[in-house]
Parts: sequence; C-alpha cells; structure tokens
Amino acid sequence: MLLLSRARLVPQISRVAARVPEIPDLEGYRAYFNKRLPGLTVQSAEAPIPWMARMGREEFVERMKGQVWLPAFRRAKYLLFPFESGDYLVVHSMLTGRFEYVEPKTKRRAKTAFILHLSNGMDFRYFDDRLMGRAYVAREKEFAEKIPRWMEMGPDVMDPQLTEERFVERLKKQRAQIKTVLTTERSIAGIGNAYSDEILWEARIHPFRPRPELSEEKLAEIYRAIHAVMDWSTPIVAGLMEEKGLPTNHYRDHLRVHRKGGESCPRCGH
Repeated sequence: MLLLSRARLVPQISRVAARVPEIPDLEGYRAYFNKRLPGLTVQSAEAPIPWMARMGREEFVERMKGQVWLPAFRRAKYLLFPFESGDYLVVHSMLTGRFEYVEPKTKRRAKTAFILHLSNGMDFRYFDDRLMGRAYVAREKEFAEKIPRWMEMGPDVMDPQLTEERFVERLKKQRAQIKTVLTTERSIAGIGNAYSDEILWEARIHPFRPRPELSEEKLAEIYRAIHAVMDWSTPIVAGLMEEKGLPTNHYRDHLRVHRKGGESCPRCGH
C-alpha cells in the first residue's frame, strides 16, 4: 500500500488549495461563540466595508440593530448565526476572514468589514485582510437564492445522516484522485486541504490514488478516518481558542503530517 510521504508529497499537496478554515476551526468558533452570544442583543452595528455583507451600509446597520442571538451552527465551511427574528448571518471566511470578540476600545483592524455592538458591552467583529470572504444576511428560505452554490453542496461530512454506507455510495460515483474527491464540495462538504492530508494519512491511502482504484472497504476506512481525525482535532482547536483566544491564523501545530515534510513520521519514526 502506498503511504503518504512526509518527505516529498506533503509539501506538494499543501499548495493545492488555500488555507481556508476547516471543520475543527469552525467548530471551535461555534463552541466559543455559543458560550458567549446566545441571548445577547445587537445594540447597534457598523459596516465599514458593507459589500462584504452583500448589502448597503444603511440596510445592514438597520437589519442588525435589535437582533437577539441564538446558538450558532455550522454547515460545511459556513458558520451560521441565527437570530430570534428569523434572520441569519451566514459567513464563509475563505482565506483570511477572521472573527474578533473584543472590547470596543480595542483598535480596529484595517480591513474590518462589520462590527456588531453587543448588549454586554463587547464587540463582535469580522475582518478580512484580502477581502475574499462572503457574508450574507438572509432567512433560511432565501439561502438558495442569496448564497451561491448553496444547493450544489453535498452533505456535510459530519452529518449523522451521512452514514458509512451512504458515504461509500457517494464516493463510488467519483473518478478523480481521492484527495480531490474529498475536497470537492459537490461530493461531500466540509473537508479542506489540511485535514484531507490528515485523513488520508490516518487511512494509509496515498492522496493521488484515483478513486476507482479504491475498494469499498478502503472508502469505508476513509469514512472512519474522517471521524477519528475530527474527533481528536476539534477539541484541541476549541481548547486553544478558549486558552489563547480567537486566532489571526489557524491553529495547526497539532497536525501530524500537513506541511511537515522532512520531519520524522509519527507512525513509524522514519
């Protein structure tokens, strides 16, 4: 069986896709904000870069004022912040979009897109150094219309309804290299560049193997590897957010193979 080579393959595949926040990062954000935001009211809002929220400045400010937060949740690489009114703030932060939960006196970053002033005296902020992220204010029935490709996404890879059997059946239809299959959201949604490396290393499957070369049992091993990797990595990231605060870059030091070419293998020591 071909194994993921730390010395040569990891540096190559790490350049395939940008470092977008992935499931453990987004679950960390979700846990962090769900300890702090539900029940709070948006007292007022600002939108220094209103087009990031796909609406005019005045409309965004007016729409956000008075909103009461409900617990956030995640779908694929989107964070969804629902409000009691039925509105949602839906964010896909892409390459450099990040959140802040800070006191109002905290210096604003140059590319702060919007700020929500909260009833507990704190600010919820979103900034994006490359202005590549996407945010939408919409009701659930409007998602398909307002959020591009929302309906084209496959099932979230951690959705309990995506059983091992259904996962295998979905992947059997694909013909590309297995890493590409895992990171293509029309197949399954939520896995990105970094954690696909970890998953395939866990499953002992070469990332460049064509999907048709993999048996149903190998696909089932990938399914189990996905859950194993997410189960150990998500608490680590969530814990770091609580201990060190929300990151300006992703917490990645715990990863075993991604971007660690040339280091000794944690499995065999070579």
